[in-house]
Amino acid sequence: MNPGIKKTPFLHWSITTAGAALLVFAAAAAGAEVVDSSEAGFTTRNVATIAAPPADVYRLLVNEVGRWWNPEHTYSKNSSYLTIDARAGGLFLERLENGGSVVHMTVVYAAPGKALRMVGGMGPLQALGVSGSMTWQLMPEGAGTRVELVYAVGGYKPGGLQAMAPLVDKVLEEQLQRLKSYVEKR
Repeated sequence: MNPGIKKTPFLHWSITTAGAALLVFAAAAAGAEVVDSSEAGFTTRNVATIAAPPADVYRLLVNEVGRWWNPEHTYSKNSSYLTIDARAGGLFLERLENGGSVVHMTVVYAAPGKALRMVGGMGPLQALGVSGSMTWQLMPEGAGTRVELVYAVGGYKPGGLQAMAPLVDKVLEEQLQRLKSYVEKR
């Protein structure tokens, strides 16, 4: 890590954590991939089929993010502080202690039961000269929903963005699997 760049807690990864994450997600990796990466950016794609109708998946995705998002990937370490205001201009927001807050992303497209698109840099990407577009696409599949989560990131980071792609991909795969588990246990 470049000593001039401060670590942020949102996607803090050590070699041990990254290794453990790779083992935990090995079974789920078939639905996760880094589609493309270069020094200037990357695109990740994660797919899961959830045993619930698209309207229910969308509702829980946006209205109960604090119940399924991993608190380890928040600044506060408390996912109940997360909210998504699912309308154009709305925020994926995290409250912090003592009245602080973090905008993780801004909603630019909200189609209930179909798609949610947000823009911004998640976690440590916020501190860099990058931005991204994250799309949650929901499609009926049998009695369930096929969810495709695509995050395209571009911009500048000293040393390039390629090394971050697999780490971001794994974190997003984890979040998608947590959403799936949460929805299916309801």
